[in-house]
Formats: sequence, C-alpha cells, structure tokens
Amino acid sequence: MILGIDTSLGTAVAVIEPDGVVVAVADSSNPLGHAEAIGGLLEQVLAPADAITHVAVGMGPGPFTGLRVGIAAARAFALGQREGRGIPLVPVPSHDAAALSLLLGDAVAGADDTAPFAVVTDARRREFAYSVFEGTDDDGVAVRTAGPLLAPRDELDERLAALGAARRDVTAVPAAMVALAASRALAAGRELATSEPLYLRSPDVTLPGAPKKVTA
Repeated sequence: MILGIDTSLGTAVAVIEPDGVVVAVADSSNPLGHAEAIGGLLEQVLAPADAITHVAVGMGPGPFTGLRVGIAAARAFALGQREGRGIPLVPVPSHDAAALSLLLGDAVAGADDTAPFAVVTDARRREFAYSVFEGTDDDGVAVRTAGPLLAPRDELDERLAALGAARRDVTAVPAAMVALAASRALAAGRELATSEPLYLRSPDVTLPGAPKKVTA
C-alpha cells in the first residue's frame, strides 16, 4: 500500500495498491489551509487501508508554506511506522504526477499521448510554473523534457510556443497519481526526485539580517 500526499496546490491524499488500484482519496481545494486540512484528510484515507509500505510525496513546484506542510507530514508519518523503524519515503515532482494523470486521461479518450504539452500551475506573484512532457517511457513514467521553471504570466505562452508544447493548466495534483508515479518508479528501481523541495524561488518570509551598527 502506498500513501500519496501532495500540497503543491490544494491538499490531496490517497492510498493505492502497487498496481494502481485506488483504495481511498480525500482532498481540499483550499490553496491556503494545508495545515488545517491534512490531518483530517489523512484520517479519512487511512481508515480503510491496510498497512502502508511506502509514502509518496509531491515535492513541487509550489509555494514554500504549502509544500513544507505536506513534506513534513509525509516524513513524520513515514518515520512513525513499524514501531519507529520507519518506511521508505518516495519523492515525486508534482508536475510529473499531474502529467501522468493527463496522459492516462488521454489514453482512455484515445487522444494523442505523445505530442509535447506543458503542465502549468499558478505560482502566484503573477507567475506560472511549467514543465514540458512527451508521453511516457517504458516504465510508465511521464517523460519530462523541460522544467520545472517559472515564467511571468505575459511571457508563458510565447515560451511554450517556442518549445512546441500545448498549454494544459492544472489546478489540482491528484495524490493517487503521486502514489502511482512512485509505484512505477519503485518497480523500475529508479528515483524521480531528490529529497529537496522544488520551491523555484525563495520563501516570502526571510530571516532578518544582522542589526546595523550605531555610531555616534
């Protein structure tokens, strides 16, 4: 059983079996209430689940505070399992999970799932985050060819046109797809991301500098 958690946009959690069968899903679209929502959502999805063997967590891109809540929750849950011995934590780029969701939807609809497209998410401050993908590889993982990167809102379409990528705006990252991407990566013996969050820019709040010297 794989627990998936993503807080790059709203707050989403899910439990899936290794073959992708979804056991439970719960989410909140509120882009600001991650800390308030995640505990209750986890209770919902864990109630019907058997023992969790892995925790997959979306590493962004996303705002600093939101990502920090999800990653901290995932790490705490993983460390607390098996009487404190812990279970593996699997980092997944959130855009990769969103791309996998779009590609699976295209396959079901019989649409072309090899044409380049960009997953685009609102990064606030009049910027968008984007990553470009082209289909899936032999492991069933979305093939990312560019990104994640930031672009001003009025420059994004020009950048995507230069890359030949169709724009696909995403307002939620399915936690089940975070878990599925992790499952496929585990089966292939590969890593999709490092343990470092993909903030793309510095947090809004920074530590104050050293006090200025006062001279007479």
